[in-house]
Amino acid sequence: MFLQTTSNQAKAQLTQSEEATKQLQSRINGLENNNKDLRSQLDQKTNEAKEMQRKLKSAPVILIKDSDTDSKGRSLRFETGKADLPEGLKLFIENDLVTKLEKAAKEYPEYQFIDVIGHTDGQETIAQGNPSNLDTNLEGVATNKDSNINTLQPGSNKDLGLIRALAVVKKLQEIQVKNDGLKGLKFRAYSAGQLLLSSGEYAPSDRTSNPARRRIEIRFSPTPKQVP
Repeated sequence: MFLQTTSNQAKAQLTQSEEATKQLQSRINGLENNNKDLRSQLDQKTNEAKEMQRKLKSAPVILIKDSDTDSKGRSLRFETGKADLPEGLKLFIENDLVTKLEKAAKEYPEYQFIDVIGHTDGQETIAQGNPSNLDTNLEGVATNKDSNINTLQPGSNKDLGLIRALAVVKKLQEIQVKNDGLKGLKFRAYSAGQLLLSSGEYAPSDRTSNPARRRIEIRFSPTPKQVP
C-alpha cells in the first residue's frame, strides 16, 4: 500500500513537472516569436534609416554657373545687374534642367520642395534712376504669372540674387503647367547675394567681377512636417 501511494505521488509530480515544462516551452516559443517580430521591426527601421541617410547624402544639388554654356555653346550668363533670362539659359532650363528635375522627382518622391538660390559676385549693384522696389512689388511679381520680372528694381546684390532666382522659378512654373514630370514640385526663390563662395564658406570682401561666383544653385528639400 505504501509503495502504491509513493508511486501515485511520483506520477502526480511527474505530470506536474511535464505540465510546467510545457508551459515554460510555450512561454519560450512566445518569447522567440516576439523576438523575431522585434528583430524584423528593427531590421525594417534600420533599412529605412539607411535609405534616408543615402538620400540625404545623395539628393542632387544642381549648379548653373554664370560662366557655363549650353550644349550648343550659348552663354548662360545674366547681363550685368539684370535678371532677364538669356536665351541660352532659357533653353538650358527647358531641356537640361527639366530633365534633371524629372529624374530626381522620380528618385526622391519625398523631396517636393525645390529651392532656387541666387548667388552674385561682390560688384556693387546700384539702382539706376530709382531705388529698390522689392518691398512694394516682390509679392505681386512672384504670384502673378503674367508679371514681368523686369518690373523689379534691385538695390543690392541680395536683391539681384533674389530676382534672378525668381526669374528661374517663374520659368520652371511656366513649364510645369504643361509637364507632368514636374507635377507636385514646389519652387521657392532665395538669395545669398555675394555672401557665399561655391565651397559654402563666407566670401571675402571683393568688389571685382568674378563669373565663378555668379551662379544659380538648386537644392532639393524634403516636404517639411508641421509641428503643432
